[in-house]
Amino acid sequence: MDPKTAREYLRDPRLPSERKEDRKWRTRDDPFTEVWEEVREQIDANPGLEAKTLFEALQRKYPGQFADGQIRTLQRRLKRWRATEGPKREVFFAQQHVAGRLGQSDFTHMNELNITIGAQSFPHMLFHFVLTFSNWEAVSLCYSESFESLSDGLQSALWELGGVPLEHRTDRMSLAVNNGSDEREFTTRYEALMRHYKMTGQKIQTGRPNENGDVEQRHYRLKRAVGQALMLRDSRDFGSVAEYKEFLRLLLTQLNTGRRERLRTEMQYLRPLPAGRLESLKRERVKVDSGSLIYVDRNAYSVHSRLIGERVEARIAAETIEVWYAGNKVEELARLRGRGKHRVDYRHIIDWLVRKPGAFENYRYREELFPTSRFRMVWDALRETAPVRANRRYLEILELAAKEGESRVDDILRCLLEQGEIGEGKLNAKVIAGVLNEGATLPAATNIDVAEVSLASFDELLGGGSEVTE
Repeated sequence: MDPKTAREYLRDPRLPSERKEDRKWRTRDDPFTEVWEEVREQIDANPGLEAKTLFEALQRKYPGQFADGQIRTLQRRLKRWRATEGPKREVFFAQQHVAGRLGQSDFTHMNELNITIGAQSFPHMLFHFVLTFSNWEAVSLCYSESFESLSDGLQSALWELGGVPLEHRTDRMSLAVNNGSDEREFTTRYEALMRHYKMTGQKIQTGRPNENGDVEQRHYRLKRAVGQALMLRDSRDFGSVAEYKEFLRLLLTQLNTGRRERLRTEMQYLRPLPAGRLESLKRERVKVDSGSLIYVDRNAYSVHSRLIGERVEARIAAETIEVWYAGNKVEELARLRGRGKHRVDYRHIIDWLVRKPGAFENYRYREELFPTSRFRMVWDALRETAPVRANRRYLEILELAAKEGESRVDDILRCLLEQGEIGEGKLNAKVIAGVLNEGATLPAATNIDVAEVSLASFDELLGGGSEVTE
């Protein structure tokens, strides 16, 4: 250290860091002085404008005046202005969670993880429940944001937990919240669910997803955990939905293991479960129309033609629809996802279609009457070889599938198509019935005969000789 510097330090009781003065002057002129008022007016009108957007607008309005490198100057000035003179920012208040008080739930899509079942795309959702104090969580697989999915998911979580929090908070989903009316805060079915478990329902404010912040944050962390587990598994494909559900169950068990201490504390304050679960089914009385169809939740389903004209009860669950008549369950159908869709089972109407083959050609739901691709190939072949009788011949084959078994008939059709037997004399119900009666063993679809390849052909490609020169 220079002696003069040392003498200065000795004379001044302040530390060297305290002697440094803040710089309050600019080293170069501000290039935005002339346009700053214009920029500020734009920000006042649209507070969400970014510095880059404003800078590009200035470059277009004043060509050649602002170089690309000056954007950092504008960004720093905007940042300083927003902090000293700009609009007030929203304040987020950290919440102190009380044990046993609140559980939050929401639906989340899982499509981004590209999970498949049997190598087929598997679009689905999870109903996600979280206790805000201990962060204990549970999920249920579902396919749409329906009340049945919410009810099943919430009840499954509570019974797995073994207790009930005082309050349950959800977002403003229409299946729980009356968004279009102020007369009643929640829907009748959601109120009944809360009343059954003696919970107080809560809803977030419009446009405030942060009020359901615990479950929203857990969405992100859960998907990240699922993604990591899939990478360790080295495959995103599952053999069945049951296998995928077991994968999720084991993962949630692992995630909840680290929360056992806080959960043990929370369990002391949870309310006991009621005597039993509340039925999640939605019941509707519908009439079977002349097309042997019922319309449930704005989708069409076929039932047996003998029920035409009768009123049946549809019991709507999260994944199935049960059809009851005279106190007996007559059908159980897979519930369609979405609206304006249809599911027609040829077994329900084939007896009348055979009597009215002319109706098949322009039937609104004709595509539903091809149970496999081979049935469609047979109909196309019949239209080429016997266009006049194609509908009748195909419907007779379909009737045989309904009576003798779809898979058995499908195997015979596969063999006939592989053998090139596509004429009307071969592709008909009598021939197929004869094969069924014989009980002959059909070759499996996976039996492939690969002819032996002569390696001499490769030598010919390389020059016609047995030796190859480099």
